[in-house]
Amino acid sequence: MNVHFSYKVNKTPDIEKEINQQVEKIRKRLQVFRPELIHLKGIVEQNSVREGFAVSLNLRLPSGQMAAQEHSPTATTAIKGAFEDLVEQLTKHKDHLRNQHKWPRWRRVGRTRPQPQVPFEQTVAAVQPPTVSSEDISGYVNANLGRLQRFVERELRYRESIDQLAAEMLTPTEVINEAVVNALGDGLDKPERLALEPWLYRLSMRAIDDLAARASEAPEDVPLQRNQRAPNVRASDEPQLQYHQPDEQLIAQDIIPDRGMATPEDIAASDEMISLVEAALLSAPRENREAFILNAIEGFTVEEIAAITDRKPEQVRLSVSSARDHLRKALPIPNEFRDKLLQHSKTA
Repeated sequence: MNVHFSYKVNKTPDIEKEINQQVEKIRKRLQVFRPELIHLKGIVEQNSVREGFAVSLNLRLPSGQMAAQEHSPTATTAIKGAFEDLVEQLTKHKDHLRNQHKWPRWRRVGRTRPQPQVPFEQTVAAVQPPTVSSEDISGYVNANLGRLQRFVERELRYRESIDQLAAEMLTPTEVINEAVVNALGDGLDKPERLALEPWLYRLSMRAIDDLAARASEAPEDVPLQRNQRAPNVRASDEPQLQYHQPDEQLIAQDIIPDRGMATPEDIAASDEMISLVEAALLSAPRENREAFILNAIEGFTVEEIAAITDRKPEQVRLSVSSARDHLRKALPIPNEFRDKLLQHSKTA
């Protein structure tokens, strides 16, 4: 944003501080416009001791121009009043731009059909938010693969429990691979970069339904020569059981506990409580269970859950509240982890 102020008074630190604060406030409201196309000009002057200070502002945007003027005995009060008037005009102008393409324009002569108007967000003067790229998807999957896999495993267990999927029909790897392939492909519109995580969760849930539908349509063959058990790729769990070798050097960080990390007992207790929560929510409606899991365990907001499940935010809030009441009745025994989940879901 191009800013230029002229001072016809003594430039004091208070005047400069007030102008900088007001300029930053209005700059946040102009993020939708391209910065090089915004021009803000201002004049601070004092006509006389009796009339006080006068502040004039002129804001030129790609879509229009607006001005404000304020008089006050003090310079800071005049600056604040002029900027408040300018912000009010800017708010009305942005609302007008958002809804302008929805208004039909009829010509008085001939009564021709209304010409379609282009929304301002699609014009060259608007700042387009960055969309998700292949590097963003790869970086998120590499950093959060474990969390996404636990969510997919939880969804597969739920569908197997309600007999929607046969046992071991799908594996988490197949679902995640399908979701990542769909995300990297060109068939879907990429969301904004801030909406990457909810978008991948939505693709994962769709991948489960799509793969289940394909598997149900395929003929069921009974393999006689192939072993149906899951292969043991590592062949041994000895590397996981070995933590410290006697011939290794023992250093301080091996014996000093990290209080910020959860102990094995805490991890086991939380995993057990999550299993109890899943079992308790089996009798709840599917939409209520999904909303509660995504909110209390996965940490998504109501708006993000609405985007993931294709529902309205009011419906999501009602589902979370219903699932919370159902869980409180199904698990009446007080538990620290249960209470934390119920308290977290109240913020929805």
